[in-house]
Amino acid sequence: MTNRVSKGSLFPYCLWILLFVIAPIALIVYYSLLDLEGKFTLSNYQSFFSPAYIKMTFTSFWYAFLITFFTLVISYPTAYLLTKTKHKHLWLMLIIIPSWINLLLKTYAFIGIFGLYGPINAVVEVFGIEPKQILFTDFSFIFVSVYIFIPFMIIPIFNSLDKLNPTLIYAARDLGASSFTTFRRVVFPLTIDGVKSGIQVTFIPALSLFMITRLIAGNQVITLGTAIEQQFLVSQNWGMGSTIAVFLIIIMIIIMLVTGQRKGGRA
Repeated sequence: MTNRVSKGSLFPYCLWILLFVIAPIALIVYYSLLDLEGKFTLSNYQSFFSPAYIKMTFTSFWYAFLITFFTLVISYPTAYLLTKTKHKHLWLMLIIIPSWINLLLKTYAFIGIFGLYGPINAVVEVFGIEPKQILFTDFSFIFVSVYIFIPFMIIPIFNSLDKLNPTLIYAARDLGASSFTTFRRVVFPLTIDGVKSGIQVTFIPALSLFMITRLIAGNQVITLGTAIEQQFLVSQNWGMGSTIAVFLIIIMIIIMLVTGQRKGGRA
């Protein structure tokens, strides 16, 4: 009876995985094996290993790394300070609320802020400095991306810090450890799972950004996400677009395996 119940409860989950995970991936793999005429070919995979796409892949990794690094540097201290405040969950909610706003609206808001006649250049002009175009630069692209991903990085780190037993910190301080040593040897290792989760939800989406790349960075930044958009919507080359998507999925799986939580057995 128990086996029947467990199998029955697993059926909707397995159906969901089949329809919305396995089937789309299988469809992408299928299209990646077709050329513009719909004939079977491996030329798309050969093209991906050309210098242009290899450079694009490294560029995507570099920008994703920068976005994740700056997001982590801002989010960890913020999450730590939140756990020390009186109404920590209220402050956490205030940080999360902006993530509910449509991404396109936030992106267009930054276009106005960073524009040549935006408020930043208006303030700069007061000090006698000539206005500069902040849009379509690496700085604006990374800044906006970090702003968008900060809530997603803060949440898992906050949860890890909030669950941390404070007696462990008191014990380390009683044994003569400095604040930095306590953080390095006690706090950070015990919250590393939250950091890994935050890296996952930041680095993986950062690899496939295309809307922010287009609107904020213009054509100055070309990533794998931008290349997929171009192949599907501009070039109408679904085969090449699907091939890039296949490699992007493989990269994401590898990142999830590397940053996944490993729990060993306890005595």
